[in-house]
Amino acid sequence: MGAPRPPAPRRQIIFGDNLETLRRIPDNTFALIYVDPPFNTNRRQARTRLRTVRDRNGDRTGFGGNRYRTVRLGTTGFDDRYDDYLGFLRPRLEEARRVLTATGSFFLHVDFREVHYAKVLLDEIFGRDSFINEIIWAYDYGARSKSRWSPKHDNLLWYAKDPDHYTFHYDEIDRIPYLAPTLVGAEKAARGKTPTDVWWHTIVSPTGKERTGYATQKPLGVLERIVRVHSDPGDLLLDFFAGSGSFGEAAARNRRDFVLVDNNPDAVRIMADRLGRFGPDLVNCEGVVERSVSQPQLL
Repeated sequence: MGAPRPPAPRRQIIFGDNLETLRRIPDNTFALIYVDPPFNTNRRQARTRLRTVRDRNGDRTGFGGNRYRTVRLGTTGFDDRYDDYLGFLRPRLEEARRVLTATGSFFLHVDFREVHYAKVLLDEIFGRDSFINEIIWAYDYGARSKSRWSPKHDNLLWYAKDPDHYTFHYDEIDRIPYLAPTLVGAEKAARGKTPTDVWWHTIVSPTGKERTGYATQKPLGVLERIVRVHSDPGDLLLDFFAGSGSFGEAAARNRRDFVLVDNNPDAVRIMADRLGRFGPDLVNCEGVVERSVSQPQLL
């Protein structure tokens, strides 16, 4: 008999190529996978972090007429251009299905540029019957176009590995207010209603405490909804385009474990700072733990 397979890690941030990492992971490992890959916008995505300090000769005026100087802390980002976007995604999505548990769900977060092509690709990989929902995350922030309807939504494609048996906790869905509470009565109005497949939620505030400074950061409110409804406490969750680590924080805040993968050193640094209180292992591109609290077994 061969040596027993080591248990999967419970909390890791992995710096390395996500396809190589996925190929090392055993089948049926993760109860929930969410990925927010580059959107193929054909431009560089960047975010500059700033802070202000009191300075009588500063470049801006604040409350009470006080003057402040802007200090640039640094810029993070990545080049979002692909000659063959679907060719880039395909092997990673195939591996995602393989490492998903029998009752697991997979979420792909994209936008209007690629969602239709990605849907056809996922139908091929998972099967059309495994497609459960397209969720529209709608927000109302930023500039308005004067030449077309301003795009203010992202698309989340939800696939279940087994369309007849998947995790979905209806009672864990957060309630939202009725738009016309007087029409439904006091009891229903107080309870609120469950969201539909259109989720209205603001982006991460540029000045809010949640902001990490990473370009394309997604809000915890959207990700915690996915985590609570589509997984159980103690489950192991995966994001292999982890970016700022929002999905990992959503998992940890709801008593789930996580594996986060990214090949951007800025992303890994931000995740390590953001998630340090949850005690993850930091793993380098060779699969070696560089810093660990509990020293769990590696993939």
